[in-house]
Amino acid sequence: MNFRLRTLVANFSKAYKSFTGPESFLDKGRTFVSCTPHLENEPDPGRKGLSHLHLSTLFAVPFDPGRLALAGAPAPILGDVSRVAISGGEYAFAGAPSLPGTFVYLARKGSAGHPISWLDSVGKTEPLHAQVGDYVTPRFSPDGKRLAFSMLNGHGSDIWVKDLDRDAPSRLSFLFGVNRFPVWSHDGKNIVFQSTNPAAPGLYWIRSDGSGEAQRLTDGKLGEFPYAFSLDGKRLVFVQSGNGGNQDIFTAPVEGHPGRGANGIRFGKPELFLRNGSSAAFSPDGRWLAYASSDSGTAEVYVRPFPGPGGRSQISSGGGILPLWSRDGRELFFESLDWRVMAVSYSAKGESFASGKPRVWAETRLQPFIGNVSNYDAAPDGKRLAAILADDEPPTHLTFLLNFFDELHRRAPAGGK
Repeated sequence: MNFRLRTLVANFSKAYKSFTGPESFLDKGRTFVSCTPHLENEPDPGRKGLSHLHLSTLFAVPFDPGRLALAGAPAPILGDVSRVAISGGEYAFAGAPSLPGTFVYLARKGSAGHPISWLDSVGKTEPLHAQVGDYVTPRFSPDGKRLAFSMLNGHGSDIWVKDLDRDAPSRLSFLFGVNRFPVWSHDGKNIVFQSTNPAAPGLYWIRSDGSGEAQRLTDGKLGEFPYAFSLDGKRLVFVQSGNGGNQDIFTAPVEGHPGRGANGIRFGKPELFLRNGSSAAFSPDGRWLAYASSDSGTAEVYVRPFPGPGGRSQISSGGGILPLWSRDGRELFFESLDWRVMAVSYSAKGESFASGKPRVWAETRLQPFIGNVSNYDAAPDGKRLAAILADDEPPTHLTFLLNFFDELHRRAPAGGK
């Protein structure tokens, strides 16, 4: 099934370029392609289709599942479908046999892309990376002079690094698939990131100046999401999925690899730190690890001593995700479940960790993402954030369309007839 779906999408991409030319939107990172298995409920089993979203326009194209080939030309169907960077279009076909052909979507016109902005505690915003795009996981270099981020393209996403003094972004990764979760080494010379490269998935290591090729560190058999290096740079904390659908926090020693040059590394044997945790972050002194966990039934932020042993301290109340430490050692940031940045003052003496009451750091809401994907990072001075901000007017209008299959086949007939 996965092979068939990949083949269909590949055939679709090739065919769409034949209709639109080499400068089609498939090369601009603004398109989501999806196979529509819901069409299996179509009354006519011989009629199948693919749907895809470019900006806010929904397209459809018929295909022949027996030949794994397109059976017509893509045609625009709707022009006001909302989408988000991670999950694609905010629409769905009804799967219940009692409602064949029903289509529901959130309505919003225009681009769903966003710039990366500066945000301070009073809500003031300024452009940081003004070009609108689909960005995730912004991360400042240790000296704060560069910003790494992941940007969606027509086939996945790439890691980019922007020199903030020169206002010059440059592409860092050139692997197929989704490349994201950049983590800077403490000297700023290297970056670890995750790649879903179909030929060789896993964690990769690359020089941050773009010289040299990315080096594969893990086999990618389980989903691995890197988050931070320890204070001495000798361990990487990452989250691994695959334990019955749960995510667990691991650390792995980082060792030199003579066969990969002066800057080559390899991982030692990973060690489990915590079951059911995500979004791990080391404190500035390296003695504490903040993370999010939903083992209470609600996602909350906690702190534990590293490497342990010791109990956990709950930081958030009423929900919290994506913790980040201020590098000045004074505050711990996290996001509330309504996507506002919260801050907590704390003190740590010996084996004791004490935190204050969480407060709203900024009323400005950030763009909602799904899963472990971050939408902000704290600048080294702790006074501003790099943030992907929410829309001023999020979509609120839900539209139901009945007998939508008939409209699809009228607008995108097989053979283009």
